[in-house]
This record gives sequence, structure tokens and C-alpha cells, in this order.
Amino acid sequence: MKRCFFGRGAALFAATVAVFALSCTNPAKKQAADTVVYSYLSNVGPLNPHMYAPSLIFAQAMLYESLVALKDDGTIGPALAESWDISPDGMVYTFHLRRDVRFSDGEPFNAQAAELNFKALMNNAARHAWLSITDKIEKYEASGPYDFTLTFNTPYYACLYDLALPRPFRFLSPKSFPDDGDTSKGIKSPVGTGPWKLVETKLGEYDLFERNDSYWGETTNVAKILVKVIPDPVTRALAFESGDINFIYGMGQINYDTFNRLRSSEGVKGAISGPRGTTALALNTATGPTRELAVRQAIQHLVNKAEIIKGITLDTQIVADTYFAPNIPYCDVGLKPYVYDESKAAELLDGAGWILPAGKKIREKNGVPLEIDVCFIGDNAAEKSIAEVMQGQGLKLGVSFNLIGEEANSFDNRQRTGDFGMIFNETWGPPYEPHAMITGMLVPAHADYMAQIGLPMKAQLDANIRRVFGTTDVDERSAIYRDILTTLHEQAVYLPLYYATVLEVYRTAEIRDVGFGPDRYGVPFSSIVLE
Repeated sequence: MKRCFFGRGAALFAATVAVFALSCTNPAKKQAADTVVYSYLSNVGPLNPHMYAPSLIFAQAMLYESLVALKDDGTIGPALAESWDISPDGMVYTFHLRRDVRFSDGEPFNAQAAELNFKALMNNAARHAWLSITDKIEKYEASGPYDFTLTFNTPYYACLYDLALPRPFRFLSPKSFPDDGDTSKGIKSPVGTGPWKLVETKLGEYDLFERNDSYWGETTNVAKILVKVIPDPVTRALAFESGDINFIYGMGQINYDTFNRLRSSEGVKGAISGPRGTTALALNTATGPTRELAVRQAIQHLVNKAEIIKGITLDTQIVADTYFAPNIPYCDVGLKPYVYDESKAAELLDGAGWILPAGKKIREKNGVPLEIDVCFIGDNAAEKSIAEVMQGQGLKLGVSFNLIGEEANSFDNRQRTGDFGMIFNETWGPPYEPHAMITGMLVPAHADYMAQIGLPMKAQLDANIRRVFGTTDVDERSAIYRDILTTLHEQAVYLPLYYATVLEVYRTAEIRDVGFGPDRYGVPFSSIVLE
């Protein structure tokens, strides 16, 4: 496939034409004062709550709700369940459902509806096996008209966090189920209990949502959400400046320099969230120079994260000292950061026998040069820029970082097979952290498993991971997590770069306030207050 490259002027002209086209073809160009106009890179998809791509998470969360929800402080609170009881052995969870909830098509939400949804989910359990809860549920049942019970085959403390995820444990109206009940093949229509309902889709142009006026919870003065399809961040920024959209929110929705420029504009407010995941690199402990602990530790000291944050993210992200942010449950364990210190890095490399021969620029050991492949997705501009900065930092100390940028499928294959020296590896943020990320370390589906496979204590690490989920004592659980996180930190398995943040900009003449959701995936439409 040929790829064409244009100069900046041509690109801006093309982007301007695209904005003009959006304005002309979209019948909702001139919106009422009670409408928010947002944009995303594609249509929202079929919005099957029990499945994944091509449905977009933020839109699924607009329509569908879970039994419990992640709160702003990182804890779990009520949602469709007003309360719940947990048996002393941690094996039985009984959820007491709200009695005033209806799906947006008028169907009542009750224990029978909950059981119907869980039946569809568990019949497709293999698709959801990445979540530990699926192989621990022994029974699910409507134990009363408004009581729903989950019985586990072993204690599983992370149950509530799994249920709070934006998918798949959310609820579809019984009227929207296919005749055979198998939602994995599709649904009749996207109908949930959430604060919004999808009313119109035009492929390649927009999706239109309306407020669900029968919603049981708090509502907003926003009547409609128009989500325009704008694939490119530059075009999105131009659409904002032209008034075609009035709200930008999310990760990767806008370039860092554009964000800083827009938020300093008159009549525009911009804000940055707290940590919503970590951007890091995983280091291979099984092969190449990084199989040596001293080399992995030296890398921690030679990379100047502050330079990356300032020069590439323009201070919109937060320097990370640990793989998980300390505000994540069980993750504030007092780990000592690896500080930027070139002399310490050189000392570690010298001590490990990686010497810089006279007249050479790259260190060697037994005639083998200190070369490490750094793998990233080729069209990810931020990853590419970070890798290039690291390459320059490494050369100052005689470390050669060989940059390998590839398309996503090849990159994913490297993660699964361990064909990397270092590889970009993002965490998923709340409510996936730490439990779902830790669970993923047990299987070779992501870079975590392959990065850790060379650790001499890998078997013990895996045993601790399996043990932590079955603990019912919080103090014991905290101690196990401390052991897991300390091992990964001291073994320098990850190079955490920054805690990723969500960026938002909006025009104050139209929107009074937005705020941030507790995770990186949703968009807080229901908390928006219009002027």
C-alpha cells in the first residue's frame, strides 16, 4: 500500500477542507444550546455490551451499566446494585438491586434480567478468559426478584473490580437479545439502563445520542450528544477552533502542542487529569544484554525522564517512578525510585564488564557490543519520539538502542513471543489496576509474561500472583502485593516513563464544567454542565 506525505501547508489545507465537508454534510452543524458536540476517530460501532471491538468503550459506557461502579477515589460504589453482602469465606456475593430501574425501552431491570445477561456472558466465557472472574464463577442466579447471587469456586477479592469494568459485565435489555440468546453473535438493538440512548448513526459521519429521561440516576441539562467522526487530531483541533465541535476529551485526541495552545486561548478552558495508567517499556530478562540485572538497572538510571516529559509531552504527563501509580489500590508500597544518574549507570555497566574500548563509541563485553532493540508501533508519533530521545541518551554512555518501528500486528507478535530487548507496554489504568494487569502476567498474551520469564524467582512471583486473589484478609493481600511489586521494581523489569493523563478542552461560553471520569476510557458526558 502506498503512503503519501504532504507538506504542512497541504496538510492544513486538506484538514480545513475536511472540516468544511463535515459542516456541510452533517445536518446537525447548527446545534441547539442543549447539545454537546464531541468527536472520535470512528463511529461507535454496534454497541454490544458483552463484546469488544469494533464497539467503542466510551459509547458502551453511555448506554450500559454494571452492578457496581468505580468511584473518583478509586474505590467501588453502588450502581445497579444498591448494596451487596459477601459471605465470610469470600465465596458468595449477593447483590441487592435497585427497584426503580428500567431499560430505555421500558423493560424493567431486575434479577431475572441480570441472570439472563450473565447466562449469555458465561456461555461465551472463553472470549472473556482474560478476566479471572470468568473461571471462578461457579453459579449465578436470581435469588429473589431483586436479589442476584454469584457463587465462586474459590475466594476472589477482585470480583467487584471486574464487575465495574466498562465491558463485558454490563446489562442489555431482554428485548434486545437475539432469539437464540447468544449475544456473542450480535444483538437486536443497543438498549441499556444508562443515562443515554443511541438514536441515529450515519457511517463515516456521526452518531447521535439523546438523554434517557427515564434514567434512575442524576441527569444533566445536556439533551443530546453528537459524536462526529474525525479521524485526525489536527482536523479535530481545527473543528474545535471553527466551532464545529465544542469539546475535546481523551488520550490521543489532540496533540500536546495543540492542547497547550488551545488552553491558553481566550474563552477556552483546558485541564489535565491525574494518573490514568502508565506508559512504560518492558525489559526482556531472558535474552540479550537486558538478561543481566546490572544492565536493566543501568537503563533505569541513564534515561532522563524529565527531558522526555518536557520535550515530547510538553509537561502534560507526570513522571513515573513505579510501574503502577501510588494512588492505585495496594500500590503505594514505598519503593525507592531509580533517579536519573549517568555516573551510577556507568558504574553499573563497568561493574558488569561492559567496557568502552578505546576509539569506540559502543561498550562491549567479550567482543559483543551493548546493543538493545527498542520496539514501538511505527505510526505512534509519541513512542517514536521517545525512542529517539532514549537513543541519544544511551549513546552518551556507550549504549546502542536500535529502534524498531513496526505496524501493530508485528508489534503485538513481538510482545507475545518475547522478540524484543525493550518494548513499549502501557498499563490499562483503573479499574484494571493492579489486579487485571497482574493477572495478565501469568500468560504470554502481552509483554509482561515474556519480559519476566528470565527472572530466577519467576515461579515464586507467579505463585504470589495466584495467591493474592484468593486472600480474604486485607493485610495479607497488601503484603503479597508488596512482595510482587518490590520484586518487579528491584529486578528492573519495567522502565516506567510517565503516568498517562487525560486532556480536555472546551469553550466556556458553551460549557460551564466537565471534570474527569475515574478511568481513561469513558467520557463524563453526564457531568457536563452547559451554560
